Amino acid sequence: MSREREPRHRTAGSSASVRAPRGVCNGEKRLECPVCEKQFASRSNLEAHLRTHTEEKPFECTVCRKSFTESGSLSRHLRTHTGEKPFECAVCRQKFSRSGSLRAHLRTHTGEKPFECTVCGQKFNHSGGLRTHLRTHTGEKPFECTVCKKKFTQSGSLRTHLRTHTGEKPFECTVCRKKFAQSGDLRAHLRTHTGEKPFECTVCGQKFNHSGGLRTHLRTHTGEKPFECTVCKKKFNESGDLRKHLRTHTGEKPFECTVCKNKFNESGDLRKHLRTHTGEKPFECTVCKKKFVRSGHLRTHLLTHTRDTHRE
Repeated sequence: MSREREPRHRTAGSSASVRAPRGVCNGEKRLECPVCEKQFASRSNLEAHLRTHTEEKPFECTVCRKSFTESGSLSRHLRTHTGEKPFECAVCRQKFSRSGSLRAHLRTHTGEKPFECTVCGQKFNHSGGLRTHLRTHTGEKPFECTVCKKKFTQSGSLRTHLRTHTGEKPFECTVCRKKFAQSGDLRAHLRTHTGEKPFECTVCGQKFNHSGGLRTHLRTHTGEKPFECTVCKKKFNESGDLRKHLRTHTGEKPFECTVCKNKFNESGDLRKHLRTHTGEKPFECTVCKKKFVRSGHLRTHLLTHTRDTHRE
């Protein structure tokens, strides 16, 4: 007796047919995707899944016209426009726009880290952290700048990098209104107002208002100079010092005076030069209150007071 042909179903608005259930799961008939054979308990879930194959996106945002394959994705997206954050942490009351973000956040309170790297065993409290970490092993950099083609392991790093091209500085200090391209730079800057220095050197006890300052300082103890000039092989303990040094080879002078168009290879030299136009003298002698354009001039002047003391 020949085997009966399985009945087939069609999803609304789709030409793809759906095979009726092969079997039963927990007493429930399953609907199967005709493309990849993945099974679903409901027709609505199957129809949503089929759009991953057809690339159909019937749910459109009325604000920015971005389209989505699922209504739930559109609902989550709309919160980026409304600012709505319906998911609240019961411990610290921080709010989130997505339930998944709240779940990941709760692990910062419990210390749970369920996502483990199979290469080095490092653990993470959310799957995204593990995905990003795995790229340190694979070398994958899937996020590419459309302007200069530089690639990044994280989408956030690309977004921050793009501001170097656009000049956008969305993070503003509420005290002095100075703006920054990165939220971390703003946090570090705010400490210049509060005086907070949470990063302490374990060798000498010196404190810093940002972690980068501490990392750089630690090299004064270790003697490490990780930044090497590819031209003359001279080494530096800061990347900024290497960038400045490279200009001695290239002759580049990227810092231009807006008054007289004189150019400089260091921003500090430009700042000093601008004082010749403004007349600003920020360095004041604590003895006689005389002011100077440059700190070096003040140091030289202070010697005149030392000599006077010795004469007496």
